[in-house]
Amino acid sequence: MSSSIDEPISATSSSASEHSWRQGARVTLDIDSLSNRGDGVGRWGDRVIFVPDTIPGDRVEVRLTHVKPSYANATLHEILQASPQRVRPRCIVADKCGGCQWQAVAYAQQLSAKREQVAQALERIGGLKGITIDPVLPSEPFSYRNKATYPLRRSPSTGQVQAGYYQKSSHKLVNLNQCPVQDERLNPLLAGVKQDIQKQGWSIYSESRHQGRLRHFSLRIGRRTGELLLTLISTEADLAGLEEQAQEWISRYPGLVGVCLNLNPARTNAIFGTETRCIAGRPFLTERFAGMTFQITANTFFQVNTEQAEVLLQLILDELHFSGTEVLVDAYCGIGTLTLPLAKHVKQAIAIESQAEAVQQAQTNAALNGIENAAFHVGDVGKLLPQIEESVDAVVLDPPRKGCDAAVINGLLAIAPPRIVYVSCNPATLARDLKILCGAKEEPPQTQYRVRRVQPIDFFPQTAHIECAVFLERV
Repeated sequence: MSSSIDEPISATSSSASEHSWRQGARVTLDIDSLSNRGDGVGRWGDRVIFVPDTIPGDRVEVRLTHVKPSYANATLHEILQASPQRVRPRCIVADKCGGCQWQAVAYAQQLSAKREQVAQALERIGGLKGITIDPVLPSEPFSYRNKATYPLRRSPSTGQVQAGYYQKSSHKLVNLNQCPVQDERLNPLLAGVKQDIQKQGWSIYSESRHQGRLRHFSLRIGRRTGELLLTLISTEADLAGLEEQAQEWISRYPGLVGVCLNLNPARTNAIFGTETRCIAGRPFLTERFAGMTFQITANTFFQVNTEQAEVLLQLILDELHFSGTEVLVDAYCGIGTLTLPLAKHVKQAIAIESQAEAVQQAQTNAALNGIENAAFHVGDVGKLLPQIEESVDAVVLDPPRKGCDAAVINGLLAIAPPRIVYVSCNPATLARDLKILCGAKEEPPQTQYRVRRVQPIDFFPQTAHIECAVFLERV
C-alpha cells in the first residue's frame, strides 16, 4: 500500500512498508529509550529510529533522514503526546544550544538512562554478562560546572561580539549571557567580558578564513574558595589596551585573581595553544579539594564537577580500605587531584602523566600540602608502567575518552596489581578495555581480572555523558 510522503505512517500501521522507509517520509512512533548520544530511540518494526529532542514516553511524528537498512536518523516534526518525564528546561535556548541535550528530561530519567548506557556497553562491547551495575550516584543537577570556555564571533547582522556554545551538530553560535549548568558566579563575567571585548574593538577570529585574533575566552572558579581565573585565547599577543582592561576586570569582579592570555595561532580545533602569559594578577586560582589546597591554571585538567570528584575519591577510599602499607600507582594523574589525597592513606604513591606542565603543578600541589610520599613521573603510561620496580598493590587508572591503548593494558598485566580502579568517562572504551583485562577474548592473557563493582557517577547532569568507576580484582 503506497502513501504520500507527507502522510505520517505509524510504526504499527498496516500501511508501514518498505515504501515508507525512505528519506523524507513522515512516521509516527513511540520513544522508548535514550541513546548514548542523547537522542530518543523509537522502533519501526525491527528497525531503530534516533530522534533528537525526544524523551521516553513521547509519542511523536518525525521525518526520516539518513535512512539505512536497519536504522535511521530523524528530525522531530510534532509531539503528539508528551511524556510524563518531560520537564520545562531552565534555559531559554535549551532547544538550540548544543551544550546540553537533556534539560527537558526529568533528572531521575537521566540517571536511569545513564545506568542503562553503562550496562549495554559492558554487555554488548565487553562481553561481560550478569554484571550488577549500581544505581548512578546523583549530582546537583544545575550550577555544577567550575569551568566554561566560550567560542567568540561577531553577529553577521549587528556586528556585536557574541559568546556561547555551538548549536547542535553545527558551528553556528548560540549567544549566551548566562548558563544554568555552570557555577552561577561565572554569569556576570560571561555577559560583561563580552561587552568589553566589543568596546576594545579587538578583532574576532574567523575559523573559515583563519583571520582575526580572539578565538575564545575561558573562565574557571574555585568552588570552595570563590577565586576566579579569566583567560583570553588569541592568535596573537598584540591586543591594544589589554593590560589596562585586565586590571579593570580584576577591580570590577570580586574573586577574580588573574587574567591570562593564551596564544594559539594554529589552524586547529584545539582550544588552547602551548603558551600562556599572565597579564594581571596571578596565573592560577586556588581550590580546596578533599581538605587540601590545589593550584589550578588556565588549561590543565581538573574535574569540572568538584563535588562529584570528591564523591569519587571517597568511593575509592571506601572500596580499597588502605592500611597505610600499600604502594599505589595513579596513571594519568594530571595535577594530582586523586594522587595527593590518596597518598595520605598509603605508604607510597607513584604517579604518571604525559604532560610535563601538569606534573610540575602536581609537584607544587604536593609541596603545598606537605605530601612527601608521592613521586611524579613525566612520560607515556604504557612505557613507564612496566618499569616500576616496586610491588604494586593497586592502580588507579583514569585515561582520556579514547581509553587505554594496547601498551597500557600490557603494562598493567606486566605489573599485575591485585586491585585496579578503572575510572572512565566513556562506557564504550571502558567496556573494550575490560574485555581484555577480564579475559573475555579468544586468547585470554596470563593474568586475568574480574569485576567486583561497577559504580556510575553523574559528573555531567543535563547531558548524556556518564563517569564510571569499575573495581577489579586479580583472579
